[in-house]
Amino acid sequence: MGLCHGKPIEKSRNTPENAVIPTESEPVPHSQPSKSSNFPFYSPSPLPSLFKNSPANSSVSSTPLRIFRRPFPPPSPAKHIRALLARRHGSVKPNEASIPEGSECEIALDKNFGFSKQFIAHYELGEEVGRGHFGYTCSAKAKKGSSKGQDVAVKVIPKSKMTTAIAIEDVRREVKILRALTGHKNLVQFYDAYEDEDNVYVVMELCKGGELLDRILSRGGKYSEDDAKVVMVQILSVVAYCHLQGVVHRDLKPENFLFTSKDDNSPLKAIDFGLSDYVKPDERLNDIVGSAYYVAPEVLHRSYGTEGDMWSIGVIAYILLCGSRPFWARTESGIFRAVLKADPSFDEAPWPSMSSDAIDFVKRLLNKDYRKRLTASQALRSDYKGGNCQKYWPPHFWYMKNRTMLGSHLHAFPLSSIAQSPEYCLGHPWLASHHDVKIPLDMVVYKLVKAYVCSSSLRKSALGALAKSLTVAQLAYLREQFTLLGPNKSGFISMQNFKLQGVIKNSTDAMKDSRTLDYANMVSSIQYRKLDFEEFCAAAISVHQLEGMESWEQHARLAYELFEKDGNRPIMIEELASELGLGPSVPVHVVLQDWIRHSDGKLSFLGFVRLLHDNERIAAVAFDAGEIMGSKTSRVEMIGAVEI
Repeated sequence: MGLCHGKPIEKSRNTPENAVIPTESEPVPHSQPSKSSNFPFYSPSPLPSLFKNSPANSSVSSTPLRIFRRPFPPPSPAKHIRALLARRHGSVKPNEASIPEGSECEIALDKNFGFSKQFIAHYELGEEVGRGHFGYTCSAKAKKGSSKGQDVAVKVIPKSKMTTAIAIEDVRREVKILRALTGHKNLVQFYDAYEDEDNVYVVMELCKGGELLDRILSRGGKYSEDDAKVVMVQILSVVAYCHLQGVVHRDLKPENFLFTSKDDNSPLKAIDFGLSDYVKPDERLNDIVGSAYYVAPEVLHRSYGTEGDMWSIGVIAYILLCGSRPFWARTESGIFRAVLKADPSFDEAPWPSMSSDAIDFVKRLLNKDYRKRLTASQALRSDYKGGNCQKYWPPHFWYMKNRTMLGSHLHAFPLSSIAQSPEYCLGHPWLASHHDVKIPLDMVVYKLVKAYVCSSSLRKSALGALAKSLTVAQLAYLREQFTLLGPNKSGFISMQNFKLQGVIKNSTDAMKDSRTLDYANMVSSIQYRKLDFEEFCAAAISVHQLEGMESWEQHARLAYELFEKDGNRPIMIEELASELGLGPSVPVHVVLQDWIRHSDGKLSFLGFVRLLHDNERIAAVAFDAGEIMGSKTSRVEMIGAVEI
């Protein structure tokens, strides 16, 4: 549960001596393994018996159609994860290898949370309705007050299981997060927290409709596309809300979503924030938590943010649509191998009969490069309903007609044509039939705008050209984010809008605890001119996400044509190095020789594409060039030589 307050583990090139790397040639036991007391690795695949091609029925101990050969870098993280979790919850055996975390003092732990001690006076505890890894949940009935007679759910967490300071802090943080976030229609309502000498009692809304996993099984193992959309919209809505507040759930799975009633149209509620944590937009977490089938690759690499939740949502979407998991194996190591190296299969039934939008939606969430995944806000959709939002569009904004490139012919359409376009929608087209979704502010916009205003004028010009290659749907998402920032009557926003209109209106205690508010204050304090919608598009565009789309090369080629007309000019290598902020330790003539055309001294297409990326990518290219030249400069030093 929660954040490991240990020192970050440095990456090593040496394989640990005790790392075991299973291969397909090694025998696989056929007996059903027992559940781990600390980590839910061994829950059965949803209804494997109904699907003869399900990975659950396969004798292969990895994702189907994927063969792994020895040696397999990086080594299996399974043993390290088990040891980390055992250490975290105070169950390390004397002969178990320890994780190099900061030492934990387990003597005289303070287990007083400051909660009310009147639980017995207020509630009558009923039967157990569920059991987790760190406690159990019972139904209960209120005894007094305005809620007298009301049925509630009570999560009981024994203090005897809180054997480390981290475990205690996890419980404290779970209650704080639930208290701060309660109120969203798709998040279980928190009522109060109590304690006595033996337990902590977390009183919440009682959801009587069962788990999403049970509902999947009752429908024959999978949902129809239309029904799956209803579920995904609710999941994305609550996750987008959490991410805006700086909260990452870290254990999203069908078991952690409950229906309020048995009704088919019952609302869905997210539960179990025991593993959740705070994270700033520019922060990376390093502790490995979650459920094996749903854990993102970057979590296993111990460097992740809110994008890890989006991977988990992609796994849920895959299960909803086809009834089996995208990554499956008989062992923990096999699961993690598949997550790190295998690709989910979209060749077997029922995928060939599904819409291309449904497949694209899942693929864009299960991209192993977290920077290319959709955010929760981007995945949601909202119809354009008219109003005064038209004035934020530039008079003749470039875009690709019918979402395809027409050679090198560019089409400019007047404002009225854009507003009347059937593509004038937000988010992913698979969710285009849902109209009652409120699109929240997307914190990724803050990161992108911050990087933009700190970029060189040449990169700003390149991003401006790229923004003019966007489709109407892509522009509409940015228009919605621009509107949420509260532009003035002239259609401009200042950097102060990122604080006043952006986060203060949506602020909760969770946003303060996660220091997301501090990040917004930092962005709003940057001295920069006011942004109109056209420049905002250039600032808030995600190059990495565009790279993850099949149309990326078309976007880049069109953008380069526009850049050639408006922004390209002859430039010396030394001037380009200065524009990029490359320091004297960088061999600029080696790094940048392909960036400039020899014929006229202007930026080449390769240089243009590299310029679009952030300085970390430029620094990586510089480091590779330094290795070729025999430079002893480290990658960290090379990145430090690039001014942010």
